[in-house]
Amino acid sequence: MKILARQLTIDLYNCNSKKLNDVEEIKNVLIKVIGDKPGLQASTLSENHISIIGAFEQGHIAIHVYAELRYVAVDVFTCSEDTEPELLSKELRKFFQPDKIKSTFLKRGDFGLEREIKPKIKTRVAPLRKIHNTGAKVIKTLVKRSKN
Repeated sequence: MKILARQLTIDLYNCNSKKLNDVEEIKNVLIKVIGDKPGLQASTLSENHISIIGAFEQGHIAIHVYAELRYVAVDVFTCSEDTEPELLSKELRKFFQPDKIKSTFLKRGDFGLEREIKPKIKTRVAPLRKIHNTGAKVIKTLVKRSKN
């Protein structure tokens, strides 16, 4: 299978609260793993939401830190099949020390058979029908009650 890129999303829950507001230390962890100095931009979006975004030679990364929730969301996109975003994940786990982790790994740009990459379109009307049927039942019940 030929893929162009890999994407890793990581949700870190119940992180060490002492580490969540130290933007410079988070940047240092990223630089340590990525190697080349990525162009990291840190923004404070609100009192409890910090965003760090960086582009580097093999891809880009976005980290959103929600200090009040003790939650960190990470998206890593690498531009080649043989890069290892899992190493970054390991270092971030060591740094933030979460109680629970959820990781999702995607292979991007898989140019397989045409039928496998065609968009799938589904239209669901069942919920509307269900609401209509429920409404009709309620009306029938109310009519019966009013006659009694």
